Amino acid sequence: MTEFAQLVNLASERLGGAVVTASDEFFAPKENLLKAAKPIFIEDKHTDRGKWMDGWETRRRRIPGHDWCIIRLGLPGILRGVIVDTSFFRGNFPPHCSIEACAAGGSTFAEELTSSNTIWREVLSKSELRGDTENSFSIADPHRCTHLRFNIYPDGGVARLRVHGEVLPDWRQVLAPGKDINLAAIEHGGRALACSDMFYSAPQNLLMPYAADNMGDGWETKRRRGPGHDWAILKLGIAGEIHRIEVDTAHFKGNFPESCSLEACVASGEATADALASRDWQAILPRTQLGPDRLHIFEKELRRVASSTHVRFNIFPDGGVSRLHIFGQPTKEGRASEALRFLNSLDPAAARAELLNCCGSATWVDVISKSAPFAGTHQLIEKMESAFASLQKGDWLEAFRHHPRLGEKKSPAETSSRAKSWSEQEQSGISGAQAGVVAELAAANRAYEDRFGYIFIVCASGKSAAEVLSMLRQRMSNSPEAELGIAAGEQRKITRLRLEKLLNL
Repeated sequence: MTEFAQLVNLASERLGGAVVTASDEFFAPKENLLKAAKPIFIEDKHTDRGKWMDGWETRRRRIPGHDWCIIRLGLPGILRGVIVDTSFFRGNFPPHCSIEACAAGGSTFAEELTSSNTIWREVLSKSELRGDTENSFSIADPHRCTHLRFNIYPDGGVARLRVHGEVLPDWRQVLAPGKDINLAAIEHGGRALACSDMFYSAPQNLLMPYAADNMGDGWETKRRRGPGHDWAILKLGIAGEIHRIEVDTAHFKGNFPESCSLEACVASGEATADALASRDWQAILPRTQLGPDRLHIFEKELRRVASSTHVRFNIFPDGGVSRLHIFGQPTKEGRASEALRFLNSLDPAAARAELLNCCGSATWVDVISKSAPFAGTHQLIEKMESAFASLQKGDWLEAFRHHPRLGEKKSPAETSSRAKSWSEQEQSGISGAQAGVVAELAAANRAYEDRFGYIFIVCASGKSAAEVLSMLRQRMSNSPEAELGIAAGEQRKITRLRLEKLLNL
């Protein structure tokens, strides 16, 4: 089996994957493509349209072109490989396929995905297929995606499509201040790296978001006949401080482990199972007794450690566990690391849009973009500062136009909803000012623009309307050259704060 097949199937229907639309599904429906069960063949089964097939099958194409279907991934992520399974399609499989990807909203409709507004990039070029075979293709694409367009040439049938990769959530939609999350959840990027045994089922099942259907839907090892115990090493989706552990032995009644324990360590995201074996593991949960077919919650039994990136789940001596939930609070370093990974994964257009939220200068964004991907947050911050050195007066004025006048909401240049939200947060001390102060500020704004030719720029975070008004009046006496330098310095401060917000710092 290819190495990438050990990663989660991002298109799994059990994780929310779905075929949104297809060019044709005359002989067999498109939904079959993502079914969890292995394909089957029933010799004498027919429908009123022809032979029943367990897959997606289009009619014989008599005009130029090719067939395709669009798939919404259950979990967004970075693709590492696909398996195009043509099992039982022998005289009717497509001779070639290709795959394109894009990043779009989770609720995007078929009309939008099939329009010219959606930009698709090729991640698997036109490749040869064999019939009645699990055709494996590695994918080397660094960008996060949410949807795929699966093309078959020119027509035919495919039983299953498995899309393996690394889950990469948009942490801005997941994290909330002070809220614990399941650090190990598959939908948060948690994954199994290694285990002592998976004779009956794999440890990746431990991390699934849905309840186990039966014993085969958990992690179960064979009966241990010698000394020792079984274990699984898991990578957390985000580094965090562990507060609560839930061990569910649902369905395991005569084969549950007698006890379990949990250890943790801190390592890089690229650390291999072999490298982790020599790590200094710290005990989080001491060896604790388990019971059959029940949910165990451990909280006060836990030893607190500041941060964990990986855990080793030990079961004594063997047996099966349905689910393992590891709740905790992501660390500041963990949030920043994952936010940077998210930024690095964006396609160039999306990355530019995120950076424009921080600073409206196209030149500044170009300089930053050319340095991606970034090895760490410090490198991005350093590049931010050095990029300012390349800006000319016109670049600074372009950046200024992306801010609303103080006390207002609409900026001279068009900005995103995120940039508008950040501006409102930065001006929160002004929005509640008395009407008289607001009127004075508006008049002073107009006078400033008449004198200097651009809106008054100040890093208003934490400042009241009266404080801002006082600063504006003081700066009115500056020369145009001196004032441009001061305004540029304030723009730097604003950009730094926004970049820190972007990185969850």
